[in-house]
Amino acid sequence: MITARDIREKMRRGEATIGTWMQIPSTDVAEILGRSGYDWVAVDLEHAAFTRSQLPDAFRAIELGGAAPFARVAEATLTDIKASLDSGARGLIFPMIETREQLDAAIGWALYPRTDGPSGVRGVGYCRANLFGREFTPYVNETARDTLFVAQIEHIRAVDNLDAILSHPRLDAIMVGPYDLSGSMGLTAQFDHPDFLAALDRIAAAARAHDVPMGLHIVQPDTADLARRIGEGYRFIAWCIDAVFLYRNCACPPAGGAA
Repeated sequence: MITARDIREKMRRGEATIGTWMQIPSTDVAEILGRSGYDWVAVDLEHAAFTRSQLPDAFRAIELGGAAPFARVAEATLTDIKASLDSGARGLIFPMIETREQLDAAIGWALYPRTDGPSGVRGVGYCRANLFGREFTPYVNETARDTLFVAQIEHIRAVDNLDAILSHPRLDAIMVGPYDLSGSMGLTAQFDHPDFLAALDRIAAAARAHDVPMGLHIVQPDTADLARRIGEGYRFIAWCIDAVFLYRNCACPPAGGAA
């Protein structure tokens, strides 16, 4: 299985890591995506209908396919972060991060208390992630310490606070949420608007200045757009969504009876 450390090191080498997005709460879908060659698969807990009890099996199925299981938490709160990590997420994507204080809190809730490295306030206990205690020590001392942290930049207010956000020592990458960011500017889905493009340029310049990998969610699968973004230096890319893969490929063809 690809690990969070593998993904972190890949980005540090200047290479792009490509994952995908899962919104359909099905272990079959999770396994298919996990076996599709992605570095990681993010279970979307913000907009999809997953329950807490479905997470362990979704993460297991992703791991079975060889990809790293990530969670885009519903909110960057103690409850959501703990539920995802205890269920086995190896990376967390925090939505709607607008300030350094929000990011400090989110990463603090995701890290165990320690005296020998980055420390937080995550509750310590047996859970699926450590095989209910069977792998407790290696999980606490190795796997949990390697958790990948990604802050989503989804509001124009976050752009004004980028220097503080990007200076967090434990932040692994940022990822632009294009729909929310454009919406916060009154330009929903107007991705070619000069003001939106200027905001992307500001984010990219700040990320380069802090040497933090920049990412983007390419929602509609456009390979030319993917190549362009990689050429521009994007290193953490979410490619499409399971439901979009489905509806773009399940329409009845003309030979099926259309006039």
